[in-house]
Amino acid sequence: MGIAGYIAIQFVIGIIVSRRIRNEADYLVAGRSLGPILTTFTVFATWFGAETCIGAAGAIYESGLAGGSADPFGYGLCVILTGIVFAVPLWRLRLTTLADLFRIRFSSSIERLAVLLLVPTSLFWAAAQVRAFGQVLSSASGMEVNLAIGMAAVVVVGYTVFGGLLADAWTDVVQGIALLVGLAVLLVVVLRTEGIAPLAALEPGSMDPLGGGEMTLLGLLEEWTIPVVGSLVAAELVARIVSARSARVARNATIVAGASYLMVGLVPVVLGLAGSVLMPGLEHGEQILPALAQEYLPTALFVVFAGALVSAILSTVDSALLVASSLLSHNLVVQLRPGLSERAKVRIARAGVALLGACAYLMALRADQVYELVEEASAFGSAGIVTVVTFGLFTRIGGTGSALAALLTGVTAWVLGAHVLALPYPYLTSLGLAVASYLFTASLGSSFEGELVPAEG
Repeated sequence: MGIAGYIAIQFVIGIIVSRRIRNEADYLVAGRSLGPILTTFTVFATWFGAETCIGAAGAIYESGLAGGSADPFGYGLCVILTGIVFAVPLWRLRLTTLADLFRIRFSSSIERLAVLLLVPTSLFWAAAQVRAFGQVLSSASGMEVNLAIGMAAVVVVGYTVFGGLLADAWTDVVQGIALLVGLAVLLVVVLRTEGIAPLAALEPGSMDPLGGGEMTLLGLLEEWTIPVVGSLVAAELVARIVSARSARVARNATIVAGASYLMVGLVPVVLGLAGSVLMPGLEHGEQILPALAQEYLPTALFVVFAGALVSAILSTVDSALLVASSLLSHNLVVQLRPGLSERAKVRIARAGVALLGACAYLMALRADQVYELVEEASAFGSAGIVTVVTFGLFTRIGGTGSALAALLTGVTAWVLGAHVLALPYPYLTSLGLAVASYLFTASLGSSFEGELVPAEG
């Protein structure tokens, strides 16, 4: 009942704030009005999702500190780098979605190709959150996991359809505070009850971030490149950046959110390590945080902690579904039907959220782990995306041909390398080939075909 009440509060907040939505820009980028507090909270809460609270804690529970190379460390560094390098240039372009950059700098055909690569990424991300929500419901209620995932999908899709980014940002403040309180409560109670004895009892290999030295240098680079480079220009992160009210807010809030992500992310790391000693042998390692909460927290505090997990999940899944829908509606449907009214554009975006939510549910059922979905979200197509965005944003090198070559080469190399040929370093391979194909095609005479017109601020 406590979890249900908390979810109901989120619905009410989202519905109240969503009444301010008048046009597509209000729904997708909050009218570009977010101040420093809202921007910081929405970047932090969007990024700090199931992959950290459920996926990373589970990976560390099973594999020791080596399981956390991507999260929280890699993803935290990624957000900070995005704030330092990309936030200001992206904000100044006055984008509605990341795919707008591909149209402005290259062509409409490249924009559409980028959408086809970005939407699956957001779906992988959303599916990870839906699966994690199901794990929380299953752990808290004893419900079978697949049934819990189905109920989770209904909740998050309904919540997201009402929202829009402005409602998302306001609920992120509530969710972010709940997340901080919930994680702090669990950490304090476990440490007060058990002290540091569980950490002291860990096997030496559990504290080795390199996994016992068995990983090669290229293997280590592969592990870190996927979260750091693969998510540098994630569409969900870019949506928050371009919704800020100024370039300075976009940059500073993103950096602060990334640093906060690293600090708060250490809590699941500690609890995952301690949990491997306190509660060994769990069938699903991803349930370690809910299991610890049930064991050590009284009912009232367990509700607080469950609300924290729900907060982390809701704040990320609504963002992923909203971004995926915005790419399809704004960059495909609206571009093909330019005479649509603003009200019609919002209706199409909301319908897209519902459709994509159903897809995320099916993907969540088929995945073995949250962590698996998150890694796929960071890697699928991102080698070409980050290559094209970086060259397109900061140089005059290359045109449509170069962008086409990099996008197709990057995604093809990843799919073949990771899922067909089982190459040892599929992401490094896809990234290297994407950069090489972009530069090679540019050297053949592909011209600069777009003019970036930055805004002041």
